[in-house]
Amino acid sequence: MSYLPFGLRLVHVAGHSMEPTLCHGDLLVVRVGAPVRPNRIAVVQLPPDAQGRPRPLAVKRVTGRDPADPTRWWVERDNPRVGVDSWLVGSLHPTEVLAIAVMRLWPRPRRV
Repeated sequence: MSYLPFGLRLVHVAGHSMEPTLCHGDLLVVRVGAPVRPNRIAVVQLPPDAQGRPRPLAVKRVTGRDPADPTRWWVERDNPRVGVDSWLVGSLHPTEVLAIAVMRLWPRPRRV
């Protein structure tokens, strides 16, 4: 993440898990500490992989609260064939939802 003023950051999308909404190389403006709401795109910290290795930060869609634990968030990928989401690793603690997307800057601006 690149830093901007007012809690804003720049994030490059890596990978194809959010296609067709976001593509590899898209540039997002995100706000750290923004309120989390369902159907928003977020930068999240997923749990370590099966070998205990930390995963890189990920861009996912917050789909809602975990029905089994409403204090946690459920996140999903838009491309069901690629990537990791709550269906594979479970829901996330609120501290693992790091920032909320405000807009996509490149290749052309649009709200996410």
